[in-house]
Amino acid sequence: MRFPSPVSLSWIASLINAEIIGDATAEVTGINEIHKVETGDLAFVDHPKYYDKCLHSAATFIIINNKDVEVPAGKSLLVVDAPFEAYQTITNHFRPFNPSNKSISDSAVIGEGTVVMPNVFIGNHVQIGKNTVIFPNVTIMDYSIIGDNVVIQAGTVIGGDAFYYNTKKNREVWFKKMNSCGNVVIEDNVEIGSNCTIDRGVSASTIIGKGSILDNLIQVGHDVVIGKNCIIAAQVGIAGATTLEDGVTLWGQVGVNKTITIESGAVVMGQAGVTRSIEGNKTYWGTPAIDAREKYKEGVWMKRLPELWKKIME
Repeated sequence: MRFPSPVSLSWIASLINAEIIGDATAEVTGINEIHKVETGDLAFVDHPKYYDKCLHSAATFIIINNKDVEVPAGKSLLVVDAPFEAYQTITNHFRPFNPSNKSISDSAVIGEGTVVMPNVFIGNHVQIGKNTVIFPNVTIMDYSIIGDNVVIQAGTVIGGDAFYYNTKKNREVWFKKMNSCGNVVIEDNVEIGSNCTIDRGVSASTIIGKGSILDNLIQVGHDVVIGKNCIIAAQVGIAGATTLEDGVTLWGQVGVNKTITIESGAVVMGQAGVTRSIEGNKTYWGTPAIDAREKYKEGVWMKRLPELWKKIME
């Protein structure tokens, strides 16, 4: 999440009551979770297992609960007892919960020629382009951005909270929800079917690329990036922070793991499970998904097993 304007590290420290190790006058431009951090961002880490990953990420500023770590050059620390709670304090300050009191917010911007049918909810600071059609009972949550010539079929929810939790088993409540301060960006000429759910990013954007088509009953997790001209069939589920490059096809009931990449032009056959990153311009099937030709051969051999066993036992 970008801040409205850069803020000093000393100001952030005063907000969360932190000790600064580094340049107190440095300016922080935003806050992001670890999968989406960029230079100038603030991130947090609260477990020794992830110290090194966070310290050597793109984040310039790190909220941490240990002042004795080695600080890489060019980075500064904010030391607190509870980094997760500090992160929540910052996101609540810059993106507070703002309840709506009407179906279409006064702060929403809707382009010329766009059709909004009955019972649609459009939240705060939503932007919708020209000549878009939004069918009944669609929900578009705060800060979502919808392009031109988009179709969103009935019952779809754009921008629900990310399914993303801070987990600690040494406390009474194991799972504490992280504030979702990101958004959803749907580019031009996208069509989204009925009863789809597209979650907002935790702190960045979930993106549906230009010209992509989504069937009904699809779940797109937080911070997923779907490229241009992808086609996704019904009942697909894509876990958080995964990237589909341009021209990917996912047929019905495919499940896709988190934080992986499906490269351009890949085709994944129905009911496959994509558990790791896969190369482009190939067809995949099975769980875990492998080259479809190899999976077909495997099926042939499986059918022959009773015959082969019988021969062995003779």
